[in-house]
Formats: sequence, structure tokens, C-alpha cells
Amino acid sequence: MKEADIKKIAEKLFDAERNLTQIGLISSDFPEITLENAYAIQEQLIEKKLSSGLIKKGWKIGLTSKAMQRALNIETPDSGVLFDNMFFGNGSIIPKNRFIQPRIEAEIAFVMRKKISGKEVTRTEVIEATDYVCPAIEILDTRVKRCDPITGQTRKIFDTVADNAANAGIILGDQSHNVQDWDLRQVGCILKKNNEVEETGLGAGIMDDPVIGILWLIRRLAIYNKYLDRGDVVLSGSFIRPVETNFGDTIVADFKDFGIVSCTF
Repeated sequence: MKEADIKKIAEKLFDAERNLTQIGLISSDFPEITLENAYAIQEQLIEKKLSSGLIKKGWKIGLTSKAMQRALNIETPDSGVLFDNMFFGNGSIIPKNRFIQPRIEAEIAFVMRKKISGKEVTRTEVIEATDYVCPAIEILDTRVKRCDPITGQTRKIFDTVADNAANAGIILGDQSHNVQDWDLRQVGCILKKNNEVEETGLGAGIMDDPVIGILWLIRRLAIYNKYLDRGDVVLSGSFIRPVETNFGDTIVADFKDFGIVSCTF
């Protein structure tokens, strides 16, 4: 892809989010697109958001489960950036005019105690660099159409990565925990929509260990001389499938002793 095309798509995505509209499939308009191209678009989009006054608050990891990877025919997770305008309080009412097609995922969030970087970083070092972990809900949205209305082609990994990994919102639970006090593989969640169970899952769905998800992100960022910083919030990836929401829906993610997170659209 040409640099001009990358910049133009980033501008379209930026405008689409502000105007609550969607653009066509990038992977359809540019069949030659690579994952590096998609991250280049994301980088341009991030720069536009920073220039608009938004503040970077952390990172998200997506597509960590085998089920989601197989659905998109990929073998790797993806990542995106969290901004300050994405954070909502636990129990929040989500405004109707905020998102286009919101979906919900249950996640374990890490909050970093200190900067950590490097291609050779270890699991032990990730744990030592973590201030605390807590339950979280991620709100996904898409500024790229899920399906081409003419050809029927569905979104590919390139579309999602370019769109900042479908980032939209994050709700952190009120309970924070020392990461060393929990076997995060065994942390489970019952996610209900309007008091009906939609999904259940365990932390082991995240690459067999949510800490490994954080490890993957640190090593990937190191390739580009980037890192996790002190105070960064990092969503380690969902261990349930995305749940569709409509305005009026109430979502409750019950992690039992780990905490409860909720919101109403």
C-alpha cells in the first residue's frame, strides 16, 4: 500500500468514529494489504487521536482465543491503544449516541506498576511489573462495515487492526487484586444480558494464561521500540465471544470473588 493510501484510510476511520458512520472494507478496497500495512494505518489513526487532545491510557490485546483466531483464519492476537475518553465507571449508563454497533467482552485488566519492555522479557518480570489486576468489560465497536453488502465479504484481521483493534470503551471493576494472589487461569466469568446468561468462560482461554497475553504484547511492542509504561491499563484479551448489545440492554459480568462489572446502554 502507498503511504498516501494509509494516511487517507486513517483519516476516514477518524472521521467515521466522530460521525458514528462506517467505511467500506479496507481489505476489499486493498486486497494486497498486509498486517504491517494495517498497523501502519492504526499508527496514523493513533497520531490523529493524540493530536485531537486525547490521552493514551494503555493497550488492549484482542483475538487471544483459539476460537476467535479460527473464525478470522489467523494465528496471532492483535493489539490497539486505549484512550482516556474510552473509560466509563462501573455501573455507568452508556449514552445512546456514543457507539455504532457496540458489543461486549469480559476481560482481566492489568494495571502496570512500572515501565516494562524488551523482546526477552519473562513471565516473572511481567508479574513483578504489575501493580494490580481487576475484572473488566470491554466495549467493542466497528468503524468498518462487518460485511460488504454487495459481495458478502466479511471483515478480515486487517480491517480490525487498522480500526484500532475495534477499541471503543472500557469499564473497570471496583475490586483490585495482587496478581500473585490469583491463578488467573481459573478466574471465571458469567456474563448476563438483561439477566439472562449469554456467555461463560475462564481466564485460561487467553493463551492458557492472561499473563502470557501481556508477555506477547510487550515482546511485540519491543519490535517497534515501544513499551508498557507505569500506570498503563492493559486489557489481556477476552475469554468469551463478543456479545451483541442493543440500547436498553443491561450487562453484568460476574467474576464471583474477583468482582462484578456492569453497565446499561
